[in-house]
Amino acid sequence: MRVHNRFVRLFLGAAVLAVPACAQQWEMGVLGGGGFYMNRGISGPRGSGNVGFKPGLAAGGWIGHNSTGRLGGEIRYLFQKNDMRVTSGSNTYTFGGHSHALHYDLLLHANSIEDAVRPFIAVGGGMKGYQGTGTERAFQPLGNIAILTKTTQWKPLISFGAGVKWNISPRIVLRAEVRDYLTQVPTDVILPAPGAKLGGWFHDITPTFGISYLLQ
Repeated sequence: MRVHNRFVRLFLGAAVLAVPACAQQWEMGVLGGGGFYMNRGISGPRGSGNVGFKPGLAAGGWIGHNSTGRLGGEIRYLFQKNDMRVTSGSNTYTFGGHSHALHYDLLLHANSIEDAVRPFIAVGGGMKGYQGTGTERAFQPLGNIAILTKTTQWKPLISFGAGVKWNISPRIVLRAEVRDYLTQVPTDVILPAPGAKLGGWFHDITPTFGISYLLQ
């Protein structure tokens, strides 16, 4: 936990330093939507299947800055409620879970800040914490493939996506966007059975809608 807290302080400090000197407009916003993970295959001497997360809800917020040109940036937080699951054939076992993501993204807009509709692309990085919240059992179904655990594990995060902003008033902005959050598989939370092979990256496709207030 000390390592995590130290990373958050360093991350926020670096993000503040990354704000361009020409930034003239700040905004604060909230968002909501859903998250859809792409499952990972797992195989071992006692069986094979897939592990991942069920579709779930997402909510969060951001503090952003916009230059007078096309560049911008945001510090973002996202909470997602996605239960974990392991499947093999027609059998499925689920376990409560959620995640917290904190990251900084650079935004490149297709046009200037004066335009009412602004398509954009975004890319950035940070950290994502996975947490199992279910009730552990002495015997877990499909435990011959993987064990879903009540633990927490933080992983480096890569974020990229695209969206569009609508200025509906001088101070209020609506947006729709889709992000892909990539992390390596958290093998402390989704624990492979002895001898099983599990690795690679989780893709978390997250469409959201948001509303923000321009501070100046």
